[in-house]
Amino acid sequence: MSIQPRTTATAFRVVAVVEAVTWAGLLVGMGFKYLGGGSEVGVHVFGPLHGGAFMLYVALTVAAALHLRWGIWPTLVALAASVPPLGTLPAEWWLRRTGRLDRPREAGRTPEPVA
Repeated sequence: MSIQPRTTATAFRVVAVVEAVTWAGLLVGMGFKYLGGGSEVGVHVFGPLHGGAFMLYVALTVAAALHLRWGIWPTLVALAASVPPLGTLPAEWWLRRTGRLDRPREAGRTPEPVA
């Protein structure tokens, strides 16, 4: 049984959103910890969640790049997007808009430019 490109793309999109949401939660938790009353609850909750989401995003990005036959640059952009807060959202939008989340590329074909 092989995994369908649609399944890979859907999993990538879901994890990209989860990674961004946990990043935002961690930032809010850090805000409360350092700028608010010093409560560390948000950091204790969102820290491990974001760490897990980040690792899952990186692993799924590599898997999607191989399965959907991305080139090196889209793969590096998607990986780099995991570093800045909420960066996975524009990366996912760009990959979807340029057709890289649709299906594997045929040999010798390049993605059509986006105007």
